[in-house]
Amino acid sequence: MSLLKTIDRAPTFAPRESTPTPDRLIAGSPAFKTWAQDAAKDDTVRTGVWEATPGETRSIKGETFEFCHILSGVVEITPDGGEPVVYRAGDSFIMKPGFTGVWKTIETVRKIYLIID
Repeated sequence: MSLLKTIDRAPTFAPRESTPTPDRLIAGSPAFKTWAQDAAKDDTVRTGVWEATPGETRSIKGETFEFCHILSGVVEITPDGGEPVVYRAGDSFIMKPGFTGVWKTIETVRKIYLIID
């Protein structure tokens, strides 16, 4: 088993498709695709590629730490009580445990993610 993992930015296998739960949906009808590419044995660390179509949802991280690197598209993230921040292709950011706010996908976005629970 290699301890080096390359994340495929354009995976060719079928993604897991989903939509936001009703309690998280704010506006629009966003659809999500997830190409999970690696996980620790206990699933506390996961990585892969995620894509969302335009819409607005509540983002609630709980105890989750998430690193994101935007591959394409545009999102605006507004932390509760904070100012909106726009991220585009090439940008990277972290949502720390306890983060809550609004995730607005302006243009279909694709990102590499690394989640630690």
